[in-house]
Formats: sequence, structure tokens, C-alpha cells
Amino acid sequence: MKSFIICLLAIVAASGFAQDVPKEYAGVMPYLGKKGDFKAKVLKVNIPRNDLKVRIAGTDVPTSFGFGGWIAMTKGDMGMNVMMGDLVLLQDEVNPVMSALLDNGLEVTALHNHFFWDEPKIYYMHVHGMGSPDELAHKIKPALDLIGHAAPSYSEHSGDSDIAGGTIDTKALDAIVGTTGDQNGQVYKYTIGRNDLTVKEMGATINARMGLNTWAAFYGTNENAVIAGDIAMLEGEVTPVLKALRANNLDVVAIHHHMTGSKPMIIFLHYWGKGNPLTLAKGFKAALDVLGKKPQVDMRH
Repeated sequence: MKSFIICLLAIVAASGFAQDVPKEYAGVMPYLGKKGDFKAKVLKVNIPRNDLKVRIAGTDVPTSFGFGGWIAMTKGDMGMNVMMGDLVLLQDEVNPVMSALLDNGLEVTALHNHFFWDEPKIYYMHVHGMGSPDELAHKIKPALDLIGHAAPSYSEHSGDSDIAGGTIDTKALDAIVGTTGDQNGQVYKYTIGRNDLTVKEMGATINARMGLNTWAAFYGTNENAVIAGDIAMLEGEVTPVLKALRANNLDVVAIHHHMTGSKPMIIFLHYWGKGNPLTLAKGFKAALDVLGKKPQVDMRH
């Protein structure tokens, strides 16, 4: 009898106390075409990248080593469910998936890497949403459907650079951005502080010189150029800025923070673009115009 009880307890422990999927979640996994389970009052849907063969620093590694994406739902306030997740993406998938999430009313809360020397390059995108399980499933499905099917944005280049440094009409850029930049060799760069904010870190005032700034660097010619930069945002500004950048075909390459313990919390994102410099400047300006506006009400707090 004692051995039977021990065996039964082992089976229960191994099952992780799996529970029947409640009715409100029953349609989520069939609709998404994914597998998962319901435990600890959370529906977790697995999105593993079984289609990828990943090598890290010369070592082939299995999907379960760190390439199992997921989304999870659980009940929150006001009768709504909270959805969170982490999607495992190739670099060509990042911005199409991001646009699909934003266009369907979901939030992207982080974008980063987990590894060095991985082949192919893998990125991780954290997502957030609120609503009924059915609503959330319908909102995220267009993004999930892109995973494994995004067309390459750029092919690998060899030989000479496709853009050579030249002269860009900086006065035209200034007219669009609304301020003056600095010329450093063939790069023209804007650095714009967040003078509308008072940010403290351990009693010190963090200003533009300490890293509380938004910047954009341009390189190329009047016909074809590249832009790269960093945008300093309050939490409530993140989603509007992402929407502005993606609406102007600028790619987001990282979302993270630079400081811990700062008040208020500042989130930073890095972006990149390629094309006509005036068009690139308009995309940067669209993101700038979001900063300092009254953020939308955040229903999470």
C-alpha cells in the first residue's frame, strides 16, 4: 500500500498538477493550431521553433535548449484576461511580426537576444495584451502565422558597400526634424535631450549628457542613406513610438532599459532604416512627435 501511494504521488508530481482546460480557453489552441496545457490557473500555448537548426559557437543545439516560444493567458481584473509571451524570431521576422502585433492592438514590451555566435541570428520579442481569451487568440494569430514564413529583407552582401559616404542636404534634414545636428566626418547626428523629464538615479539628476537622450545618425547621399538611433521613452510612450516607426518602415532592433532604479522608468529602443534620407528623417520625426505627449491610460496598473 505504501509503495502504491508513493507511486501515485510521483505520477501526480510528474504531471505538474495538470488540469482540464476550462471552457473559456477551450478554443484557443485549436484556433491557433498549437499545443499547450492549463496549470496553476494559466493557459500556456507552446510556439517552439522546430523549423530551425541552431548552432551556437560551433555547437548544434536542440529547440528545447532555448528556442521554445510561448504565450500564456490568465484571469486579471475587470473580467479580462492578461496575455504575456515570448516569441522566438529570425531577424527577418522581427519587424513583420511586430507590425502584426501592433496593428491588432497588442503591445511589444521587449526585444533582445539571448545568445552570441548563434547561427542563424535569433531574437526574442515579449508581447502583452488584455481581453477575452477568444479576442486575444484572434489578435495574436496574424503575428504567429508569419513565424517561419517572413520573406528576407536583405540578402548578404559581399564586395563593395551598396552605399558610399557622400553629402546629404543637412538643412533639409534640419527642416524636417526641427533642430540642428552635428557633422562628424561623413555622419550627421542629432542628439535630443528629454528636457521635459526630471529623472533621478540615487539622487543624481540624469540629463542628456548622462544618457537621457534620443539620437539619430545619418550616413550616405541625397539619393540613398541609412539611419540608426536610440529613443528614450516613458513606459506609456513605447507603443505609440513603435507604431510611428513601423508606419514609416523603420526597423526596431532592440527594446530595453539602460538604467535600474531610475525614477521615472525610462525605456530605450534602437532602430534602423535605409532609403531616401528625407523619408528616413520623416520617420524619425514621427517618433519624436510622440514624446512628451500625455501617455495613454495603462490598464495594467
